[in-house]
Amino acid sequence: MEASFKLDNSCSKETRYQTFLEQFAPLIQNEKEEISVLANTSAALKEAFGFFWVGFYLIRDGQLVLGPFQGSVACYRIRKGRGVCGTAWEQQTTQVVPDVDQFPGHIACSSLSRSEIVVPIITRGEVKGVLDIDSDRLNSFDETDRVYLEKLVNLLTDTLY
Repeated sequence: MEASFKLDNSCSKETRYQTFLEQFAPLIQNEKEEISVLANTSAALKEAFGFFWVGFYLIRDGQLVLGPFQGSVACYRIRKGRGVCGTAWEQQTTQVVPDVDQFPGHIACSSLSRSEIVVPIITRGEVKGVLDIDSDRLNSFDETDRVYLEKLVNLLTDTLY
């Protein structure tokens, strides 16, 4: 199975996300191996959107632990309530951060990261982890990203959990 997730950049962001989700759903359909699915998800998002950093942190032993990702090296562990990822976990809500330098307690795994979106992965009221995406530009993420990345995470939870 070879799937290409390169998208036409001349389309609107919403159209690109819609196309991505149509291609992505069959990729993960019926696959239950969490690490494999999250690894392919990271790769597909990076290929489709060219994000600076995209990956997952998974809850293990009461903290977020680095999972599959695409991009430069990252922090291994994040405590609940710390940084953007820990805040998304604690509040169980998506965090859209236009300027990470303005976010109280931001964890700078890379000094090149300028904006960030983190979507918690929640199933049956329990947070399993987070999808974390960083940009090297300010104000990269908006309501469109939030809506469609939450749809992506819903596809993941429906498939995996």
